[in-house]
Amino acid sequence: MSPKLTMISDGKKFMWDGQLFETGANGLLAAESYQKDNFEVRVVEQEGKFSVYTRRIVKEHVATEP
Repeated sequence: MSPKLTMISDGKKFMWDGQLFETGANGLLAAESYQKDNFEVRVVEQEGKFSVYTRRIVKEHVATEP
């Protein structure tokens, strides 16, 4: 099984972290770690395995002058 590299959830693009987890609990542990690093996270079950998809949360937009 090879999960999709990207997924759309709630109109937002998420990227697969490249790891497959045997249990949902292991996937949730990884998800918690990403959340602490300011990522938005989705855990998805596919064919009995769990994948974690992440996207960086933008907290501040800094404009640069040309």
